[in-house]
Amino acid sequence: MAPGLDETTVFQPRFDPQGLIPAIVTDARDNTLLMVAHMNAEALRLTIETGKAHFWSRSRQALWKKGETSGEILDVREILTDCDQDVLQVKAVPVGRGAACHTGRRSCFYRRVEKSQLSFVGGPTLLDPQDV
Repeated sequence: MAPGLDETTVFQPRFDPQGLIPAIVTDARDNTLLMVAHMNAEALRLTIETGKAHFWSRSRQALWKKGETSGEILDVREILTDCDQDVLQVKAVPVGRGAACHTGRRSCFYRRVEKSQLSFVGGPTLLDPQDV
């Protein structure tokens, strides 16, 4: 019997009906969760070819190279896919001041949900959000 999608060595990313696949970005050095974004086929191809993270902006409906204007580039070290090949984990090393989030923080995950409120748990902003 031929191996199923969960056992194959052939990369067959499964994009959603909008042509996107979620990309969970973690710091390759310490596994800190940095951000969650989406890739279309072109963003994935460019990421693999260049070693720099590219994403599809759902709000701007445009391809975007992370850090192209801010200098906060993500150097991709490894890309993993889940068993269904419908989610990616991008292990990257932030270049620049280390801000992966558009708020100027290292991570987009800087607030804890506590009942109906949020509390700040992430570190300080590393740069002015206007520069991101």
